[in-house]
Amino acid sequence: MNQTSPQGGMIGYLIGFLVLAVVVTLRMRNMNRERPLKIEALWIVPGIYALIAGFLYWRFPPQGMVIVWCLAGAAVGALLGWQRGRMMRIVVDPETHEIKQKGSLAAMFFLLGLIAVRYIARIEGAAWHIDVMAITDVLIAVALGLLSAQRVEMYLRAKRLLDEARGE
Repeated sequence: MNQTSPQGGMIGYLIGFLVLAVVVTLRMRNMNRERPLKIEALWIVPGIYALIAGFLYWRFPPQGMVIVWCLAGAAVGALLGWQRGRMMRIVVDPETHEIKQKGSLAAMFFLLGLIAVRYIARIEGAAWHIDVMAITDVLIAVALGLLSAQRVEMYLRAKRLLDEARGE
């Protein structure tokens, strides 16, 4: 019989929390620095994630009402992604027309809030006897909507700012 102890589960959560803390700390150190933004490459992350999500949905297709929840999750993710994209600071150098982005502390806390919601849903889902695969399917849809809408919003805003800088 293979059973895990409660201490083993807590160690897993502690390791996950420590990894997240290190990643957030490193990310926040670089947040005040402007980085180049290549608008022609904004599609890459959502494109890769769409392939992964498509494969997962093809391999393990959602059934029944989970499909509706996935569509609703994608819509909610798109709204959240659009808002997160709006939080990113985008500037265009008026002389060189170089586009730069600067992360937002609000965007970072926004993302941490989403991680917390996922974490709580995972823990409470088991206590409430919720189908973990259904939760996973919905969260995949939320993430796809979030990543895609964030990049679309950033692209549209960066393109508009670039056109304004060029005088078009």
